[in-house]
Amino acid sequence: MSLTLAQRLDRIRVRMSELEYWRARETVQISDWTFDGEPIAIGAAWPRKDGTVSFTASARVPEHWPVGEARLSLNLGGESLITITDEAGNETRLGLDPYHQEFRLTSPRIKISSETVARLPFGEPVRAPRLERANLLWLDGPVDRLWLLLRQISEAVDTLEGHEVIPHLIDIAEAAMRGLDWPSSTAAYIARMSPSVGQQKIWQLPELESAPEGLNQGQRASVVAAYDTLIKELKQLRERFPPQGEIALTGHAHIDLAWLWPYRETRRKMRRTFHTALSLMEQSSDFRFNQSTAHYYNQIAEDDPELLKRIVERVKEGQWETLGGMWVEPDTNMPTGESLSRQILYGQRYFEKTFGVCHTVCWLPDCFGFSGALPQLLRQGGMKSFFTIKVNWSETNKFPADLFWWEGLDGSRVLTHTFDNPMHGYNGFVQPDCFVPTWRNFQQKDKHETTLLAVGYGDGGGGVTPEMIAREEQLRAFPALPAARWTKVHDFFEGAHKSAAEKELTTWQGEIYLELHRATLTSQSVVKRLHRKAERSLITAETLAGLAHLMGGEKPASLENEWRVVLKNEFHDILPGSSIAEVYADSAEELDGVIADGQAAQASALAAIAKQLPSGSGSNVLVVNPSLDERPVRLTLADGSHVASRDSIAPLAIAVIDIASLKAQPGLSASSSHLENDTLKVTLAKDGSIASILHRPSGREALEGAGNRLFVYPADKPRNWDAWDVEEDYAARGEEITALDSIELIENTAHRAAIKIVRTWRHSRITQILSLGANARRLDIQTELDWHDRRAFLRTLTAVAVRNARATCECAYGVVERPTHSNTSWDAAMFEAPAHRFADLSEPGFGVAILNDAKYGHSIRGNVLGLSLLRSPIYPDPLADEGLQSFTYSLMPHEGSWYEGGVREEADDLNQPLLAMAVSDRAVGAWQPIKAEGIDAALSAIKPCEDGDGLILRVYEPAGRRGAFGLTLPQGWRNEGTVSILEEPMRDVPVEGLMPFQVKSWRISR
Repeated sequence: MSLTLAQRLDRIRVRMSELEYWRARETVQISDWTFDGEPIAIGAAWPRKDGTVSFTASARVPEHWPVGEARLSLNLGGESLITITDEAGNETRLGLDPYHQEFRLTSPRIKISSETVARLPFGEPVRAPRLERANLLWLDGPVDRLWLLLRQISEAVDTLEGHEVIPHLIDIAEAAMRGLDWPSSTAAYIARMSPSVGQQKIWQLPELESAPEGLNQGQRASVVAAYDTLIKELKQLRERFPPQGEIALTGHAHIDLAWLWPYRETRRKMRRTFHTALSLMEQSSDFRFNQSTAHYYNQIAEDDPELLKRIVERVKEGQWETLGGMWVEPDTNMPTGESLSRQILYGQRYFEKTFGVCHTVCWLPDCFGFSGALPQLLRQGGMKSFFTIKVNWSETNKFPADLFWWEGLDGSRVLTHTFDNPMHGYNGFVQPDCFVPTWRNFQQKDKHETTLLAVGYGDGGGGVTPEMIAREEQLRAFPALPAARWTKVHDFFEGAHKSAAEKELTTWQGEIYLELHRATLTSQSVVKRLHRKAERSLITAETLAGLAHLMGGEKPASLENEWRVVLKNEFHDILPGSSIAEVYADSAEELDGVIADGQAAQASALAAIAKQLPSGSGSNVLVVNPSLDERPVRLTLADGSHVASRDSIAPLAIAVIDIASLKAQPGLSASSSHLENDTLKVTLAKDGSIASILHRPSGREALEGAGNRLFVYPADKPRNWDAWDVEEDYAARGEEITALDSIELIENTAHRAAIKIVRTWRHSRITQILSLGANARRLDIQTELDWHDRRAFLRTLTAVAVRNARATCECAYGVVERPTHSNTSWDAAMFEAPAHRFADLSEPGFGVAILNDAKYGHSIRGNVLGLSLLRSPIYPDPLADEGLQSFTYSLMPHEGSWYEGGVREEADDLNQPLLAMAVSDRAVGAWQPIKAEGIDAALSAIKPCEDGDGLILRVYEPAGRRGAFGLTLPQGWRNEGTVSILEEPMRDVPVEGLMPFQVKSWRISR
């Protein structure tokens, strides 16, 4: 009778499974443990499980064991950093987790200590932690190696799917098993096999030997012979069936800065993981490990400086590869362009200072889509290559390439690679059933002979295991599989650039939209608003201090430390709203601190500006315009009153104004059902929605139906990823909130009028103040939510009297156009998409925009502008966005396109109003210390130079235009030329002029 190949493979697996139970020749239990200084027995429950606990013990390897074959086998009941101290006092630190529980020893006498938490790698609590296992074992190396090799052969047979090498692999595995001289003594055999699954199912096992013998020398010799023969036969098969494809392996441990655990736990994860990686480098000189994120190394410098010193040494030796070029691996949909610039600036500077390297590869495996601004910033930041795998997570459409040129908004290009590994993505494994599908999925085989594969346990850290090192060595002999070798990521990309120079690659233009995780644009909206305010607080503080310096004041102090806090909180599981409650408590505290520091710096800079102005008298106000746009004078004074005059203030200008001289723009009128000025006439319906917005200069009605209709969707319950995802059918069950608790006119002055509307939905309250300034071009809708309902999605919808197949959304350093229809599967999948401060729908001559000061999730379908206001998922934070929050959004009809209508300028004004400070000793007047001439540009930053004196002035072209642009500096100041975002000279970039969506910086000094 002949068996099928599948049946023979099953038989091999059954027979080889017993090898596991002879891995240890002998085992000795370590018993003298303490828990926080008190004795604890093996198997005993922890006395407490909160916070960090400490285990200690000592052990001695039996004299007849070779120390090199001794192993420490531990399971303390949670994740740990263990310290093994040898008899000479040398300390070795290693990470202990479910994947790293066996450790080499270098001394027969050891002391063991730990920093342990009752958690698993993904933050799951160990509800009843126990001291599970603590043994010394004498490893039977030949058995261990043969067991692994046979497993790899069985995995290869599984994954090669009908390849003609399969019968040969089965033949040599069967022959190897038949050649083993295996023990059979009943007492020892039953004791050895007792932990197996089958034996554990037996009603009652017989009494077991406590120390069953292992293999004798003859039996071990048969194992060695079987292993050597298998390797020889595999190499012979490799000659006949050579490798198919090539994989560049990089050891990796993706560590989320915060996610299902708070940051304080990440600090421990870093140490555990990094010590483990270093230990593997001592075992294998071929092993290569990469780790991104400047912030991590900076934190290690504080927590474990000796560890950082060892990492620096390995970086110099070429085994440890620092990557990424950014401060953290940030979300790229929501940060401003200036934030992304600072990620690169502070990241690259740190890497250069600490490791002597600037990176050419940007490493962002796990972010939820990528802004079209990135390629330009990467190139200016010294990076010509980009890596991610997240594009493969899109649920609707397959991304068309995995080695391609990514072209940004301005035309800058970076070579981009992604791999499609179905076995845990960027947390790959070193094994045949990971290699083969990854190679099969590589679409650009005809363009480049190698794909990258990152391996190692990640997200919660841990990284590569000793078994992975052993697997790679064995797989070098295997036939038919892709050849795989440890490689530096930079080396992989250098090879890919050579191929790209010889063969034409696909080009992807603009943003890379992820067709998944769309709800991350809205979840945890409180922290999103704090982040927006923190960004703006620092940008404005630097701008004011720069203006003071241009007027004769001192050089501004660096705000890098404050920026680092903002950048940290842009991490791709913090800002997107996908972390636990503890993360957001920490984030809110940190961002509140940045906002306070920024406001204090602004006040100090305003005072410094005032010092440079002529003396005078009167009840005046110092006003500063921190933007490159001319602004109407709209002020909120210290007493809470509003000013909306017919005056304006020039870009980057300072004015001292006599408050009494400010006259309101005429024409404002209001009632409890309407607001009207010279630009807009707003009429409310009886349910508080907006019945009409008449744009008076054009005579156009802006609405086609009602505006600011509030809808709540109580069936916002995605299949997976509660905080991350919103399903395409969320609107199938929607409730419009039409009931009113109250509606009243609460303000009606010559400068400003406002109507307050209060509504209740179930257990939550929505308060909105619709306000119109006398000189306003937009209707502001200040909103306060007191939210107490779960798994509900709140949105505002406005149907406008405009038709266009595409809408315009602001993004970092520019705009992106998006479809308003669902013609294709790509269009339909973009039902919720990011925008920064505005989204606009225009037709020739007229349009309507929705502006915001804290929101990112938008939809524009047909003629309906939608803005997502709040979600309340229950995982991983059951109380996400519970309670109070406030924000403002606006509706703005305009003539012409969004650009011609000044939409960006109004969005800028909403997010950063003019700065005002009462002064009684400064003369009335106006000053403009620096002037911009030429086409319109937007200010990104005025900041102190990182090295030396002077300032960096950075602007960007926001609309896709080109033309002349230049700066007029104060007397005594000079323009030293164009610099990159790293503040290095760009001699091939003209000092004058701007190109479409160009980000341009100058160094100016006196």
